[in-house]
Amino acid sequence: MNFKVKNDTFLRALLRQPTEYTPLWMMRQAGRYLPEYRATRRQAGSFMGLCKSPDFATEVTLQPLDRFPLDAAILFSDILTVPDAMGLGLYFSEGEGPKFERPLETEADIMALQVPDIGKDLKYVTDAVSQIRKSLDGRVPLIGFSGSPWTLSCYMVEGGSSDDYAKVKTLMYKEPKLMHHILNVTAQAVTAYLNAQIEAGAQAVMIFDSWGGALSHSAFHEFSLAYTQRIVDGLIKEKDGVRIPSIVFTKGGGLWIESIADIGCDAVGLDWTMDIGVARQKVGHKVALQGNLDPTVLFATPEVIRNEVEKVLSSFGFGSGHVFNLGHGISQHTDPENAAALVQAVHELSKKYH
Repeated sequence: MNFKVKNDTFLRALLRQPTEYTPLWMMRQAGRYLPEYRATRRQAGSFMGLCKSPDFATEVTLQPLDRFPLDAAILFSDILTVPDAMGLGLYFSEGEGPKFERPLETEADIMALQVPDIGKDLKYVTDAVSQIRKSLDGRVPLIGFSGSPWTLSCYMVEGGSSDDYAKVKTLMYKEPKLMHHILNVTAQAVTAYLNAQIEAGAQAVMIFDSWGGALSHSAFHEFSLAYTQRIVDGLIKEKDGVRIPSIVFTKGGGLWIESIADIGCDAVGLDWTMDIGVARQKVGHKVALQGNLDPTVLFATPEVIRNEVEKVLSSFGFGSGHVFNLGHGISQHTDPENAAALVQAVHELSKKYH
């Protein structure tokens, strides 16, 4: 299998093929915990200044790889680029996180929602993908990503992040037709967006359903998973004769792991609340698993990090099909030395399981 990648351990693990060790990358590995990232962000002037410049996006994507021997790179971008391209006007207010100038407030707003022109409105993302892939020069594979339709809809209706999702869930229960309209348009946009990233050079793609865990059992299946499945069905599965694996991550989704594994993705990402050994018993014959160290472990000592890594590895057990990751993004307050200890521990301790 020629992936044109010097280290294809990550891709092989996603396809449950034999590997010599357990590969790893970290959610938010290019981020504020790295002093070099903070310096580049200052240079860019703002977070969106980073995202919208392929040069800066390439620079920060490569920073963690220059520092740690990680097994994959992930495109530096934001999940909210899609709603921004749909005309909602994304902005970041200092210390408050993302906001939209024009959230979906009325039926007219919702019915006016359209799939953006990916080639025009999100060209800065696909340009970054091409540039990063070229700059990587086959070192490790590049992951492209998007938010799930449900998660993006939460931001689009709430106008930013939310503690209780009252607006979006009220819409879902009171006006399910309107909710489905938002999700349908967004699913089409995300499918086109991920396929454009694949065409531009992404070698695996990940769908982040960050807020799926906020839903009830039946609502999760109807308003989140059904649309994630639609995207997985519509993804380019092979490019230049090479498989393009897909990963689906639902924060708080451990309860529904069997349903998630059934939608046709290659791997399921786990947050830290689920035992990875239990997850493997339930779905390990269908999908690879990604995860799932609690990111807060990285505030402890290297000895503690090593012990916690061993727990995750031994719970998963022998054989392939495991990509080590955190159960959510790395905290901006993490000491980079502890991230280095994590990478070393995974690489050293995992060999005996292969």
